[in-house]
Amino acid sequence: MKVDASIGWDLDAVGAESKQIEACAYHGILSPETAHDPFLPLLVAAQCTSRVELMTSIAVAFGRSPMTLAQVGHDMNAVSQGRFILGLGSQVRAHITRRFSMPWSRPAARMREYIQALHAIWACWYQHEPLEFKGEFYSHTLMNPLFTPTNISAGAPRVFLAAVGPLMTEVAGEMADGLITHAFTTEKYIRETTLPALQKGFAKSGRLRTEFEISSLLFVVTGRDEDELEESKKATRQQIAFYGSTPAYKPVLESVGMGALQPELLRLSKQGKWGEMGKLIDDDTLSAFAVIGEPDSLANQILQRYGTLVDRMSVAWGEVPTENLVEFITTLKEGSATP
Repeated sequence: MKVDASIGWDLDAVGAESKQIEACAYHGILSPETAHDPFLPLLVAAQCTSRVELMTSIAVAFGRSPMTLAQVGHDMNAVSQGRFILGLGSQVRAHITRRFSMPWSRPAARMREYIQALHAIWACWYQHEPLEFKGEFYSHTLMNPLFTPTNISAGAPRVFLAAVGPLMTEVAGEMADGLITHAFTTEKYIRETTLPALQKGFAKSGRLRTEFEISSLLFVVTGRDEDELEESKKATRQQIAFYGSTPAYKPVLESVGMGALQPELLRLSKQGKWGEMGKLIDDDTLSAFAVIGEPDSLANQILQRYGTLVDRMSVAWGEVPTENLVEFITTLKEGSATP
């Protein structure tokens, strides 16, 4: 299993941080899009490393045009000499329409066309094909030499797609090179919803599971002593409750018999009662979403739960103590995911 690490947004610290991540034998560096641009830290990391892959996890696709991300994706892959992965996500309607002021409709169909548009633009740049992409949502029909990159030896980046629901997951299986699962997922949901939806996508594209990577973001609850463990549990319950308040994620709660909790979490979130929300996540729900244990037990637990399901993982919430990192990474890397 490949092991990735997230990087921070302080550009003065990213260089040293990325060198340390590479020295620790991580396979990749992830940069999310929350309060900051996800590409700038990876640009610094690209210039300070030589081996690790660099992935946005994620960049908001619908907040940008396909041409914008085609250009940034090209530049990132060129400067990293082929190590960049463009991880995309749709976000949710409210953020796209109210935060980004961009259109929203039929997100799975729109994302399918978005990735098609990316590949059409890259085919124009790398294979010198005419740019004549005309779709339902996007149209790209103009390109001249002034706007065509010439540093094309690295080619196009791989595209990973974040998905929760079956329709978007099917698009990932059909159109993308990999899937990024949300941290808010369970083993049961991956087995019963995610993998069947991917297979539908593979059937459409004619590809095999072995030609595709599943990247999983995980909740980890741990601590050096009982106090740290309890603090980690409290923080993780809070984060699970935050994600669980999203109506689109209700099926994930339903996978562990907690679907009725979602409307209550949503009600409390609208009232700003964030502290109360975490108290609704009981021990069974916490265990379904998070890997819980002493630091030296985490890697084996992850392999037992997800080793046959995913190809690469990163800790999305929680922290493995520094003194346990080498053993943690080594144990996971020596494990293997069976398609």
